Amino acid sequence: MKHYKEFLGESLGTFLLVFFGCGAVAVAIFFQAFSSLLEVALIWGLGVAIAIYTTRNICPAHLNPAVSLAMCITNKLSWRKLPIYMVSQVFGAALAGLVLYLLFDDAIRVYEASNAIVRGTEDSLKSAMMFGEYFPNPGFEKFMNVSTLLACFMEGLGTFILVFVILRLTEKPEQINNTTPIVIGFTVSIIICIVAPFTQAGLNPARDFGPRLVAYFAGWGAAAFPKVAYSFLTVYILSPLFAGVLAAYSHKLLKHRN
Repeated sequence: MKHYKEFLGESLGTFLLVFFGCGAVAVAIFFQAFSSLLEVALIWGLGVAIAIYTTRNICPAHLNPAVSLAMCITNKLSWRKLPIYMVSQVFGAALAGLVLYLLFDDAIRVYEASNAIVRGTEDSLKSAMMFGEYFPNPGFEKFMNVSTLLACFMEGLGTFILVFVILRLTEKPEQINNTTPIVIGFTVSIIICIVAPFTQAGLNPARDFGPRLVAYFAGWGAAAFPKVAYSFLTVYILSPLFAGVLAAYSHKLLKHRN
């Protein structure tokens, strides 16, 4: 395979990102190990930073289809490579979801049994949320009602900020240093703290879709997806991708004016 190193790097990086992040969500759900959203958000952010540090010497470490799409628009990635990057990112995310399912299988079963949850029913999203996102966030739904439009906006806003920050941080090679992954990671943490109560803050189509597929085939079925038909597509895939495009053109506009 001509681009095997990039495929391997993007797959590995996305695997690490999802393993750390979704693993933290799983521990929070099944073991009540954390007392606040901030703790999970920080683990997500550190997971992002570690994934970038680990893979940036073998690939650009986009780890997110929205980022890869933005890099194509800003001429930092060949359009021919975009499908390879997207497939590798989804593959890495799905593999992480599978590993987490195998690791937490017993804990999931105990949780479902103790809460009288039948896997595959609407109520089983309480356990499926370790894989993919839902709106409103099942942990916050008693506080708010989140429409599909609002969910699209929140996911788009969060992804726009993330991609825009990445583009600004990596505009020139001399700007990229050992602090860059940490800044990106903390950006993710801050966005999660704001967006997660609404939509669980996917911000990444691969991170959402890969593990969600694992949940679908592991017995959750239709419960692996949000209640509103095709909202997983509009909210968690198309909205982040559109936000990535918007961030790329916003970055290009600023660059042109400079």
